[in-house]
Amino acid sequence: MSQRFTKLQDSCRPNSAWSPKFILFHKPKGLLVTTKDEKQRTTVYEALPPFMLKDGWNPIGRLDKLSRGLLLFTRHGNLVDLFTRPGICEKWYDVVVRGRVLEEHLSRARQGVPTDFGVLKVHHVWKIREIGPKTYLQIILKEGKNRHIRRLFHSFQDPHYQTPLKVVDLKRIRIGTLTLDLPAGQWRYITQPEENALLQSANAP
Repeated sequence: MSQRFTKLQDSCRPNSAWSPKFILFHKPKGLLVTTKDEKQRTTVYEALPPFMLKDGWNPIGRLDKLSRGLLLFTRHGNLVDLFTRPGICEKWYDVVVRGRVLEEHLSRARQGVPTDFGVLKVHHVWKIREIGPKTYLQIILKEGKNRHIRRLFHSFQDPHYQTPLKVVDLKRIRIGTLTLDLPAGQWRYITQPEENALLQSANAP
């Protein structure tokens, strides 16, 4: 464990004056975000300390099995409801797509695309670079449905091969005022200033 990470943990431990409401976790690929899986697949709780499941720390939102990045947990049901409400806070993602993403695709993604799963859209999207057959994007969502980004880009065709675009890597890097700052598989309490800023950004009481 790094010295910086140890210092973060020590500075965020609960004390008599303040008890943290959130835990930040860097979810690796391959873990399901659920308390129990009927098929006995590995869940996030197997990578987290036992007290989190025992004491009722629940995830705020989801990341699918193949996605990674910032995931928040809380024991407060009202905060789960608040931060899963559409439009409450921005969620930032680094995304890698197999195939060539055109400006036309990005424009349609901003406007909204009708699919079998409803209208899917992004709040902002930028093309960062293209390397070989892959396109690197940064995306902001204000409302996220199940597999939102994957399904949105799957609805577009690669202009050369005429096959659906495919998201091959998706990493959430920010929620509201919180930025991912941990190695994969690590967790920490968020600090009191971070908590205040997050709640303020969501207009929480």
